[in-house]
Amino acid sequence: MASHSSSSSSPSPSPPGEAGGITQQIGASFFPAETLRERMGPLVEEKKITVKVPGLMIIDTPGHESFSNLRSRGSSLCDIAILVIDIMHGLEPQTIESLHMLRAKKTPFVVALNKVDRLYGWTTVKDRPFLDALAAQPEAVQQEFEHRAAAVLLALAEQGLNAQLYYRNKDFREYISLIPTSAITGEGVPDILMLMVQLSQKMLVDRIMWCPEVQCTVLEVKVIEGLGATADVILANGTLKRGDQIVMCGFSGPVVTRVRELLTPKPLREIRIKADYLHHDKVHGAMGIKICANNLEGVVAGSACMVPYKDVPYDIECCKEDVMGDLNKLAKAASEVNGGVGVYAIASTLGSLEALLEFLKTSKIPVSAVNIGPIHKKDVIKASIMKEHRPEYATILAFDVPVTKEGADYAKELDVKVFTAEIIYHLFDKFTAYMAEVRKKQQEEAALTAVFPMIAECSSPEHVWCRGGGGDPILMGMAIKEGVLKKGTPICVERRGQKDPATGLQAYLDVGRVIGIEINRKPVEYAKAGQSASVKIDAVNGVLFGRQFDHTYPLYSRVTRKSIDALKEFFREDLSKDDLTLLVKLKKQFGVI
Repeated sequence: MASHSSSSSSPSPSPPGEAGGITQQIGASFFPAETLRERMGPLVEEKKITVKVPGLMIIDTPGHESFSNLRSRGSSLCDIAILVIDIMHGLEPQTIESLHMLRAKKTPFVVALNKVDRLYGWTTVKDRPFLDALAAQPEAVQQEFEHRAAAVLLALAEQGLNAQLYYRNKDFREYISLIPTSAITGEGVPDILMLMVQLSQKMLVDRIMWCPEVQCTVLEVKVIEGLGATADVILANGTLKRGDQIVMCGFSGPVVTRVRELLTPKPLREIRIKADYLHHDKVHGAMGIKICANNLEGVVAGSACMVPYKDVPYDIECCKEDVMGDLNKLAKAASEVNGGVGVYAIASTLGSLEALLEFLKTSKIPVSAVNIGPIHKKDVIKASIMKEHRPEYATILAFDVPVTKEGADYAKELDVKVFTAEIIYHLFDKFTAYMAEVRKKQQEEAALTAVFPMIAECSSPEHVWCRGGGGDPILMGMAIKEGVLKKGTPICVERRGQKDPATGLQAYLDVGRVIGIEINRKPVEYAKAGQSASVKIDAVNGVLFGRQFDHTYPLYSRVTRKSIDALKEFFREDLSKDDLTLLVKLKKQFGVI
């Protein structure tokens, strides 16, 4: 049978190949029956457990928010799920999201209440059943555990779930079971294995019954040195044999190939870890398998792997049609990014590429092209095309892939930014910081073009200390009535009694550009509506306060089509609703089309 775990913390220690100890991709490990008996220890005799299942296959999926597509895929494959909740932090956003997925798919699940070893004063009782470990703790630790467990039960109740600590659960069909565990020191691990075996044998007999029809799903596709392109698959049912013809969904069309090798990790080893594999002539489900075959490079992760009936041509065509039916759903993100303007996304596997694309989509960061594998010269060339459109997008976001020397040299030559990371959200952080720098530079360059809407008036004739003319600035006290006055703002006033011959609207006189603002004798960058400030204006040659205008004239920021476009493109987030309303008003007032 297949079991599925999903959380930001794994229920068992993260495999040595994981960056930062955090799951980045889907993986699978097999626990044979003899290992289950051994790890359950004294509980086998105490609870009189007979292990009838041949073993448990644990599918491990990432808990980070960006990997919702992989968690969804994992929960679709499993018979029963283990939802891991950190007892120290309770329900987190991704935990709640996982709950929704499991409920939507009506997947039975239990909760591993992990990290009990983090309770203050906890004394390690390695690999022991939880009640034995709890009994060995001081009273204060026991009380803290009860308090934190009660908080998690309350949080689950707020999500509409009845839950109870498993050893107090009288009705496993009505109440979700919480099993306290520690992935580091092993307390509670015997309990969770015992419960998984018991629930499987009592409640899921029909669901986990083996049948000969092959039911197989592709998790990841990756290139392994010495093996070439391989597909990590979950064989949920049926039998796969070496030499079998298989049909899978590919980005460029159906992939029909033959199984060259069937590999499985050694018991208790992760399928993702690069290690020695066991070779098989045939494998029965449920099992995590690495398939070696030709033409696997373009296979879509998450799609079905089908075995046609004895190489019958008609059945092969039916299988092709069936596997391609999911392409639009599973490869939607990739299909949407062909061409256009955006960054270049590249990852080690299709699953991690999906997660990267999903994040970029939710962050509204466009993607122009995607690829899998190390960064080569051709990838840099494709990314450099953005120099002609949006230079800031001449960028490669690379998750868990190396950069070849040729690729690195070419990136420097073409000035293409390459960001790499082994942990996916570190990559996001790097790119976000880069875009913030780009944005700041763009805003600095656009500062004189973009004009914030503003209406002000002269405080009084006595508050004009320098009137302009003869190259002198205009220095006046100004009360801001609407909008915001910033350094660099061009100021204009009405030419009373005159019309603009081009538009027939009121004509305006350009007074000059603001070069300094002081409030309470302290220099500032801007003044908002309701504030008064001393403003220095670099007056247009010949403009003099008292001659062309006086204190009775309203003062406006001069907006143009170019200034409005720059404002909306580079400073949109700085505009309030009132600012936008005023901008529309000034646009009509100046006849801007």
